[in-house]
Amino acid sequence: MTTSQIGLLGLGTMGAALALNIANKGFRIAVFNRTTQVTRDFAVQAGDLAARITPTEGLQDFVAALSRPRAIILMVPAGQAVDDQIAALTPLLDAGDLIIDAGNADFHDTNRRAAAAGDVRFMGIGVSGGEDGARHGPSIMAGGDRADWDRVAPILTAIAASHDGVPCATWMGPAGAGHFVKAVHNGIEYADMQMIAEVYGILRDGMGLDNAAIAKTFRTWNDGALASYLIEISGHVAAATDTLTGQPLLDIITDAAGQKGTGRWTAIEAQHLGAPVPVIEAAVAARNLSSRRDERAQGQAAFGAAPQAMGDALTATDLERALIAGKIICYAQGFAMIDAAARAFDWPLPLPDIAKVWRAGCIIRSVMLDDMATALARSDANLMLSAPFTDLLRDTHVTLRKVVAQAALHGLPVPALSSALAYFDTMRTHRGTANLLQGQRDFFGRHGFERLDRDGTDFHGPWAD
Repeated sequence: MTTSQIGLLGLGTMGAALALNIANKGFRIAVFNRTTQVTRDFAVQAGDLAARITPTEGLQDFVAALSRPRAIILMVPAGQAVDDQIAALTPLLDAGDLIIDAGNADFHDTNRRAAAAGDVRFMGIGVSGGEDGARHGPSIMAGGDRADWDRVAPILTAIAASHDGVPCATWMGPAGAGHFVKAVHNGIEYADMQMIAEVYGILRDGMGLDNAAIAKTFRTWNDGALASYLIEISGHVAAATDTLTGQPLLDIITDAAGQKGTGRWTAIEAQHLGAPVPVIEAAVAARNLSSRRDERAQGQAAFGAAPQAMGDALTATDLERALIAGKIICYAQGFAMIDAAARAFDWPLPLPDIAKVWRAGCIIRSVMLDDMATALARSDANLMLSAPFTDLLRDTHVTLRKVVAQAALHGLPVPALSSALAYFDTMRTHRGTANLLQGQRDFFGRHGFERLDRDGTDFHGPWAD
């Protein structure tokens, strides 16, 4: 029997799409799913690609179907399921065989699994792009030993999306580096989506536009500096009609957003690293608040609805410029967090390459990422301080302030845009207010403080006596 070049375990939506992508690129692949009927159905539905797919119905047959040294992609839910599959596979594998976790794992778990792998090799790769990306070309962020990446790179770069002929797949560093970058990607995704949703709220409630007009606005923006996957699909969603009722789809979708936790992981890890990402944190909080619909109804009953309607106080161009500023600030925070992790964990985490990997295939793909990759290769400064983004922020931050102010005056919540503005103002204020914080800390805890006119940190106020 001809053996397969790679195996894939877990034929859920993403796993099935990825397996078909691998077969479509000319590679032989063995597949296994815990539910045998799922494997059988997948093989039948593979059509012309079935000739390159070997369906198996037991782990031993699955492992036996692979050429040595073996490489197996796990596409199972994050957490205990990954550990269970590693435990089941390891006794059947030889030294040098490779397990690749391609799910949305917490990078701390990936670090632990890599350290415990022993003679069986282990990698963690972040895969972004949803079902369509997995099938036709995702963005891939790999973590593990460089030699293991080099071994499977021919397959993973072949199935990845490409931008100007460059595969959107690369090695980020050892152990959990790939899953860490994927988590930050998802945090930026949360923030980008939230800012777009906030602007949608202003268009709908503040400016009184209907869904058709909002869809047209998004389509117009997608032809300019905001061109991106998320703006594009926002236009499609705003224009969609519900097939059950014939009503505009957005008018019947519940305003409570789900989440799988990766944005929360980003916010938590940012605190550990001391790398502020307030736009991402605001977006995570906004999703959590969205689920509290009963409490929000009680709040409206208690305090009354905000006035909302703002007449001609803002234009669509104002909102576009505010989104441009917010997007730059959000990405600047994400890349600064990745840079902090590179220093804290001694990982390569090549920032220009990360920006390039995100240019196609992934959810946050955007025309801005070309310039971001160039800026990050040229300087290690905060992205806000690098051309062309410094000039863009000079041109747009006043409009961001205007949008946030008008939203506040008319009771329209814009937590992510507000956080972006606060971050911008903090980062352009050389003399801030933390001197008072240091005085307070010294007053109640004798923590000491630094002075502007003398070296050292062990100074105290007159209350110390």
